[in-house]
Amino acid sequence: MRDVVGVVLGGGRGTRLLPLTLVRSKPAVPFAGKYRIVDLPISNCIHSEVSRIFVLTQFNSASLNRHIAQTYNLGIFSRGFVEILAAEQTMENLEWFQGTADAVRQTLTHILSEDPKHILILSGDQLYRMDYRLLHTQHIANRADISVAVLPIPVSRASSFGVLKVDERGQIVSFREKPQDRKDIEQMQSPAAFMRRFGITAPGKSILASMGIYLFEQSILDQLLRDSKMVDFGHDIIPSAIGSFRAFAYPFDGYWEDIGTIKSFFQAHLDLTEDIPCFDLFDTKAPIFTHPRFLPPSRIHSCKVLRSIISDGCIVSGSSIEQSVLGVRSVIAEGANLRRTLLMGADYYERPDRHTKIRMGIGKDCNIQNAIIDKDARIGEGVKIRDHSHSADCEGPNYYIRDGIAVIPKGAVLPDGTEI
Repeated sequence: MRDVVGVVLGGGRGTRLLPLTLVRSKPAVPFAGKYRIVDLPISNCIHSEVSRIFVLTQFNSASLNRHIAQTYNLGIFSRGFVEILAAEQTMENLEWFQGTADAVRQTLTHILSEDPKHILILSGDQLYRMDYRLLHTQHIANRADISVAVLPIPVSRASSFGVLKVDERGQIVSFREKPQDRKDIEQMQSPAAFMRRFGITAPGKSILASMGIYLFEQSILDQLLRDSKMVDFGHDIIPSAIGSFRAFAYPFDGYWEDIGTIKSFFQAHLDLTEDIPCFDLFDTKAPIFTHPRFLPPSRIHSCKVLRSIISDGCIVSGSSIEQSVLGVRSVIAEGANLRRTLLMGADYYERPDRHTKIRMGIGKDCNIQNAIIDKDARIGEGVKIRDHSHSADCEGPNYYIRDGIAVIPKGAVLPDGTEI
């Protein structure tokens, strides 16, 4: 994989993940208590021997820059690196990134300076494990110009994806971005012979959805990006390439989840607490890499903990924790009751002599359900956050309701006795 450069698309404003992206870019959002979202595609790259990686971003990139700089030093005796490419004004272009393809176009000079033969384009908001070496091997075997990783899905989900149809060899013959008409969707079903060839036998999964993972021949990508009107890979680049270039599908039938919305992000965390989670953080063959913090072990005293994940450096006293994820340095006082809650923790420990009325973490006798509490939040005593599963989206002082989930933004303060 020495001829491959990885490009992780950091996304734009990250509006689907607001308010978690109010002060940080989407790839920098904390995940699973101790990681950040960007760690997922980067770890996949490292395990796949893709050691030259660019991360493209333009909004709220300070914390992402810091995380990348503190985490990914691939060694002075290696050509490997993980580097941020933020949107920049140049003499040729004064505009922000206009889409996924435009982001790559505007940074292509830096990418091509590595002289890659193949360029691997990855999304920055997906949860999955993939060995990109298998994608690369099939790409070479097909003599492909473009390979698109695809996921078999049922017809009922096709309107939410870019879907494609292939022939029996796997070459893409048509592509539709989020088709809404059922007849159009049914016409996109791929040949059963192709599905069987790759072991896709799940009943009802007859549609191939693009995963937003693309492997390009460098010369072909350079050619496709010359048209400045082509600003998005799924909407513009891939459809325009079909018929003109050899574009093939690479089927992936493992676990994959888009975690770019509050609902999917929250549900993915709850899934991690299952006895046998779909995405296994304990996979020793392909661990998720992140910044080593050297925190002390967590201290749990007189607590009831059911189906939960507790990260490093937490202090939890006399509380009930059920189907929840506690991030690093989480502090929970006596009598608190957390159920189906994602508590992201804190960036630092608060000094004991600091004179603050409401300390960082969860105060005494709080009752919190179905919530995401971002880092460094201060939740006073007796705060109640009820289940908003059937509530419409809204917002109030220091809280948001999104997709039926209460979200407390980073650094927010909820005074004693607050009820949401």
